[in-house]
Amino acid sequence: MELIIDGRPIDAQPGETLLTLVRRLGLDTGELKTRPLAAYMAGEAFTLNYVPVRQTENGECLRSRRAVHLSRGRIELVRYDSDRGKRIYEHSMLFVFLLAVRACFPEARVIIDYAVGAGLYATVRKEPALTAEDVERIREACARIVAEDHPLVRQRLDIDDAIEFFANDGQTDKVNLLGWRWFTYFDVYRVGDYMDYFYGEMLPSTGFVSVYDLRFQDGGVLLLRPDAADPNKASVYQPMPKLSAVFRESEKWGRLMHCTDVSDLNHLVRSGGIRELIRVNEALHEKRYAQIADEIVERGARAVLIAGPSSSGKTTSANRLCTQLRVHGKTPVLMSLDDYYIDRDKILPDENGEIDLEHINTIDTDLFRSDLTRLLDGETVELPRFDFKTGKRVMDGHTLRLDADTPLVVEGLHGLNPALLPDTVDRSLVYRMYVSALTTLNLDDHNRIPTTDIRLLRRMVRDYETRNASIEHTLSMWASVRRGEERWIFPYQEQADAIFNSTLVYEPAVLKKHIFPLLQAVRSGSPYFDEVRSIVKFLNYIVEANVEDEIPPTSVLREFIGGNAFYR
Repeated sequence: MELIIDGRPIDAQPGETLLTLVRRLGLDTGELKTRPLAAYMAGEAFTLNYVPVRQTENGECLRSRRAVHLSRGRIELVRYDSDRGKRIYEHSMLFVFLLAVRACFPEARVIIDYAVGAGLYATVRKEPALTAEDVERIREACARIVAEDHPLVRQRLDIDDAIEFFANDGQTDKVNLLGWRWFTYFDVYRVGDYMDYFYGEMLPSTGFVSVYDLRFQDGGVLLLRPDAADPNKASVYQPMPKLSAVFRESEKWGRLMHCTDVSDLNHLVRSGGIRELIRVNEALHEKRYAQIADEIVERGARAVLIAGPSSSGKTTSANRLCTQLRVHGKTPVLMSLDDYYIDRDKILPDENGEIDLEHINTIDTDLFRSDLTRLLDGETVELPRFDFKTGKRVMDGHTLRLDADTPLVVEGLHGLNPALLPDTVDRSLVYRMYVSALTTLNLDDHNRIPTTDIRLLRRMVRDYETRNASIEHTLSMWASVRRGEERWIFPYQEQADAIFNSTLVYEPAVLKKHIFPLLQAVRSGSPYFDEVRSIVKFLNYIVEANVEDEIPPTSVLREFIGGNAFYR
């Protein structure tokens, strides 16, 4: 049967894997930057171990498989330069790491905690405690497993058999999670007597995990992923103490609320304990806003700049911070950086000839710096207003003058960008706050829920509820949004005076009610089907919660599901 792989025709023989075909075409370069990692067809990602053409049992005729038929034999290769490729590589890298820890320390419990910068932080619980020498042993084991090039072949188990295996293997986290699975089967990957799963496709073999590094960090292991600019080498470690501290605080909150993984959350939903969970989680948020307000007042800051990626809850955070500042007798004034957009017809296209609305050059930074300087000097300033209907700035006579009890609170995508701060302004007068949804709620010990997935869920719900936008519409913009975050937000997060984690541990159970039917309606013909399917996979494990009467009107979550008191 003839297939078209990356535009090149090839005659596929029965029983040949995609990897065999890729190598026959000379497309397996061996270098991560250009090497095919998986395949994409009919809206889904497939391992390169996939066999596109099989013989019938009697061996008399050939039949192509469903995905090949739906794609009409056209197959795109997935490489590391795509989000899909990065996730597949990360899953496989974790499998190699976990297999190496098992080989070195069979009784150790490994928890993949969170992603920080270019690394994944993992806790290895063992006696005696993990040391730098132990990490070197794990590194050597990883290198050996990569060199041995074990096939990563998926195997389907009956759900009861899977639960029995993981119970006997001591992986009670997976046993607990699988108790919430509705399907009668469970797919795993196996090397020798070790089995695990990462809720997505994997590389064809351990030999493909060619680029990574390990570092002993804060009593655990930091797994450094390939460098974003040059995937042929591992990322260089960049200390991120502030972000790491927020993740550790969030893990502490999870333990305090007795909710560290999806199984815990589900039990609280079913038992009714989620209502108390909501109250405690919201109280923790309020306490943190109050602490930040205390710091602002103690410093004597006159302006607060709030930044954060899309759907992080910047607007609600700005309003709640203002409430806390009023407790101190202040009369804060809210301002949006959006009002400093330049006219749409004056935005210069990027190197691809496209208009990038995430770019710093969409903001009139000169005007903002001038206005901020004058306001801090006590002058009366006429402020701009951006008209999104016309795409133009309007000056309609709105003026502002600040006094000692009137701090300026500015929220916007680029709030931490140094280009917004005049050289002449005393830095102690400006307090910078970074807001993001940094979830530490995991599916199980080895499967974290990426922070970007929570923000994407929030945005899909908000876009649908408030703008009647489809799931596909939101997803069509998400790649551009993510590129803007990587370029204009994340590089400055460590420069913030405070980082606020806007994640609410209970929110996946609430968001599921709003989004799950819409996700299920996306069919395999959609170009976003694979992305939707990955979200559906983790939401399948989460029990939906109908508790919106318990969520306060000032909650960050209200910014996305509706009912936010600050928008009335």
